[in-house]
Amino acid sequence: MKNHQSLYWQIYGLLNRLSSSVNQAVEYLLFVLGFSMALVVALQVFFRYVLNNSLFWSEELARFLLVWLTFLGASAAYRRGVHPGIDVFFSRMPTVMQRISMILVHLSSLFLFGVMIFFGCRFAWFVRSQISPALHMPKWIIMSIIPVSGTLLTIHGLTFLLGIFGEKEKKLGN
Repeated sequence: MKNHQSLYWQIYGLLNRLSSSVNQAVEYLLFVLGFSMALVVALQVFFRYVLNNSLFWSEELARFLLVWLTFLGASAAYRRGVHPGIDVFFSRMPTVMQRISMILVHLSSLFLFGVMIFFGCRFAWFVRSQISPALHMPKWIIMSIIPVSGTLLTIHGLTFLLGIFGEKEKKLGN
């Protein structure tokens, strides 16, 4: 039994480190994407209103950056546990019910992340031959953020789920 527990904690530790490292990289990327989007929009405003010459590609790039910021931001927020929520009922539940509801929430979230991965891959494949009008970029690159963020969310969700089950194992082991 002791060997089983140590294997469990090794797997959990590895997954938790992966989740943490991936999230740290995503947060740095979010900064770069957000700064880039602000810069592109500021340049567009400057060129349009000061130089009276619009940058034809800036709106499309800003829109694509916003899509990537949204999906990557969702995964970072999930990892940090800062998604908005209402815990009026949850906080009044007995501990056992809180644990069960957390397990159900993470299992249903993992199912939805799987849907994101599966249908995101299908959608990226569907638009693989389309090119964006201003940037002349393949749209599959832009739409690939859906399965990528689904994968990131899955890593975080599995980490949380193993953590919940690990709390029980830790109590049983002591």
